Amino acid sequence: MADKVLLPLARRFSKVSPNTLTWSALVCAAFAGIGFLFRGVLPLLFGALFVFLNALLDALDGKVAKITGKASRRGDFLDHILDRYADVLILGGITLGPFCYQWPWLGLLAIIGVLLTSYMGTQAQAVGAGRIYAGVLGRADRLVILFGAALLQAVYDPNSLAVLGIDPARYTVLAWTMALFAVLGNLTAIQRAVATWRRLT
Repeated sequence: MADKVLLPLARRFSKVSPNTLTWSALVCAAFAGIGFLFRGVLPLLFGALFVFLNALLDALDGKVAKITGKASRRGDFLDHILDRYADVLILGGITLGPFCYQWPWLGLLAIIGVLLTSYMGTQAQAVGAGRIYAGVLGRADRLVILFGAALLQAVYDPNSLAVLGIDPARYTVLAWTMALFAVLGNLTAIQRAVATWRRLT
């Protein structure tokens, strides 16, 4: 389904280097992180927009590489490195911003889960078990959830004045999103570790 949208776009960007798209995705992630550092509707919409652009460019770089015959191990390596930096920039912006600063441990656990999810997938490939993308929360899913959560925060509580939940778990929309990433990210990392272990035996 996504290919119906991505392939025509990839053809339009066929003259652009896939690595340029990868670097552009990182810049978008940095802008998203900056947007989440501030209160208000406009910063949240700014952050959401650049989360979307990061996701789009991250999907496009691989498609462009394939249709132009420029796919390479070096490009794949760069993509994985910059994706991790992008994840940290976006989630770090939320963690340090007004929507999660009271609960920095949620952001920390979310970042750990995200990084370990990626690590387990690439480590499986490193030990000869093949690359593993399985699990409940992949990067594309995470970016879609984050985009929606940022919009919901902008509509419901753009100034970080309200919290949702029952004591002692009462957080903003974006803080709840970090809690979700903390749980599902680490669960996904465990799922991939178990899948790798089974392949090796």
